[in-house]
Amino acid sequence: MPGLLRRGEQPWQGLAGFIAVVVAGCVAIAAAITWLSGPWAAGVGAAVTAVYGLTAELFRPRRRSREETDLLRDVRGRIPRARQVTRPEAAGVRAAEGATAPPYVPRDAEQEVVLRLQRTGFVLLVGESAAGKSRLGYEVARSRFGQYRFVAPRTRAAVPQAVACARSCRRAVVWLDDLENYLGRDGITATMLRSLSDSGPGHRVVLGTMRVEEYRRYEAREESRLTGSDRDAWRTQREVLQEAHVIRLPRRWSEHECRRAAAHADDARIAAALHTCDRFGIAETIAAGPELMAAWQNAWAPGTNPRAAALVTAAVDCRRAGLRSAVTGDLLQRLHEPYLTERGGSDLRPEPLTSAFQWACTPALATSGLLLHDGDGRYQAFDYLINTPPGLDPIPDHLWNTLLAAVGPEDAYDLGLVAHQQARLQRAITALTKAHEGSVAEAEFPLALALGDGGHPRQAAARLRRIAERPGNDPLFTLAARHQAAFFTGESGAAQQAVHLFGHIVTSARTLLDAPHPDVLDARHQLAYFTGESGNTHAAAHQFRALLNDRERHHPDDHQQIIATRRSCIWFATRPDTLAESEHAMHALLDEATALIGADAPHTLAIRSSLAPRRPPRRSPGTVRRPHRRPHPPARTGTPPRPAQPLGLGARTRRRRTHRTGPNRGPEHPAHRRDRPRNRPPPPALRQDSP
Repeated sequence: MPGLLRRGEQPWQGLAGFIAVVVAGCVAIAAAITWLSGPWAAGVGAAVTAVYGLTAELFRPRRRSREETDLLRDVRGRIPRARQVTRPEAAGVRAAEGATAPPYVPRDAEQEVVLRLQRTGFVLLVGESAAGKSRLGYEVARSRFGQYRFVAPRTRAAVPQAVACARSCRRAVVWLDDLENYLGRDGITATMLRSLSDSGPGHRVVLGTMRVEEYRRYEAREESRLTGSDRDAWRTQREVLQEAHVIRLPRRWSEHECRRAAAHADDARIAAALHTCDRFGIAETIAAGPELMAAWQNAWAPGTNPRAAALVTAAVDCRRAGLRSAVTGDLLQRLHEPYLTERGGSDLRPEPLTSAFQWACTPALATSGLLLHDGDGRYQAFDYLINTPPGLDPIPDHLWNTLLAAVGPEDAYDLGLVAHQQARLQRAITALTKAHEGSVAEAEFPLALALGDGGHPRQAAARLRRIAERPGNDPLFTLAARHQAAFFTGESGAAQQAVHLFGHIVTSARTLLDAPHPDVLDARHQLAYFTGESGNTHAAAHQFRALLNDRERHHPDDHQQIIATRRSCIWFATRPDTLAESEHAMHALLDEATALIGADAPHTLAIRSSLAPRRPPRRSPGTVRRPHRRPHPPARTGTPPRPAQPLGLGARTRRRRTHRTGPNRGPEHPAHRRDRPRNRPPPPALRQDSP
């Protein structure tokens, strides 16, 4: 629609008003010149000109900013009321087969959603893809908050404008469908959310949705997978989720929901979904998720659509590798060829490329295709496919290398982050180097960490020292760089120097942060560790005991860190004459860890590895250790970080020393390492892999 006019005006009204003022001004000036003379004519003419100028400016049509046009508006350019949004598709609900949306079937969670919105003001619906989250949120907004303004940003850049718009309304619903798309630079923050409740009289609520796979990336255990600026960005985004009351929506419908759906069995789409409700959710079936998944798998059959299946597989792996943007058709054509060759090539009798794209983009049940085409020759895999297939293979080298060569610096940054989180260190170094050389300033810090992880601790320490010494840095960012530089200094063999550096870092951290702050405790952990590594195990044990007391007093629910610190206490306190006692304590800690954090948790596996029979250490040249938690620099302004896909323990191909105090990235479990502190003989049955 053309430019934004005054609130409530239509385009023709603003333009007509502007023209009327111009004509009236001209007539008034002409009349003054015709009927008056001398000073009177000059005075009247000046007055008329001034009034004309002010009035014309008031009525002058103005253009909307891009952020304003990225808000959902009605045909008159206004923010609609929720009851006026009559098509679910306008709110992000996937289109279903047929000209109209299927009848709405009330969900069991609906009353809780309404109640929590009235009490807390921010509700987040979390569930699997096609569970019905968007439809539930839309129907609640429309039926229970129909008179509220429905403020729905279409892009992340429009979020500040959406919040400002909601604050200016007495009653508003801020709709954030797929909340993960609104996190990050220019996106929603906890401060914005709080400002909505502090905007004076009225009632403003926030209603969002999020796939469970995205929500899990913000679980506490995922924090240890991130480093540096990405960890701080993760914390900032997690604060937004912590403001919400989370309501989980199951994919499979309950018996009561199915009964309510049966009342609409005259709708052919709901009737068909009821036949499979014992296996699939009704919303899932209407959205054609199972049909699309089966079509993808069946398309590999010879003589059917194997080329289309290869195109879809390549598009899925692009997203798994960390690429968030759509892929051009030419690039996807290059990427799919190796997949097709691996499955049989010409023996599969693949269809022509044009037919393959057409088939992959054809909607199932008129909802969505395996590939989504944006109209500009770019394609993206349907999100239902990303996390559903079990046992997906690792991202192949041929796709990753071709993709990295084709993308720009910003996308290379995202690829590098995911590769680092998956412990594909050479990939991470290559991608982050491209991003850094392409002027992505945020890539410098994770690049240094990847170099250190990749067996270059001296180079990493030197880079991090330069970052820390750069003037104008945020104090916390400088503290993070100093912390990492000190760590890699110790890993390069200068343990005593690391002790000296971490002593100063602890002092600085206590000045910038509260003494119980996790980052202060993390710096103390590294100080204690390198104290033991330098040979003073008695002092290290004393420092770890003091650290344990502070963790238990200030963070009693942080079981991961408490267990890690207790394990370090046992290790550094072990002497030849106390070996049996230490082994008994480690067994007791194993039982406690299994009960509190699970048998497969990385810390539990680390304790098991400490109790395993001793083997000769196996280390690759240049392997290094990494800390668990670090001080965090300012958040990266860009694509939100995405934790790595879970990988099995068998995925490890290289060993490296580490002394992280928490879960390691991907397969980096301490159980894979057979290390021990230097400068003291290891006990025969207890071994320190990662204090």
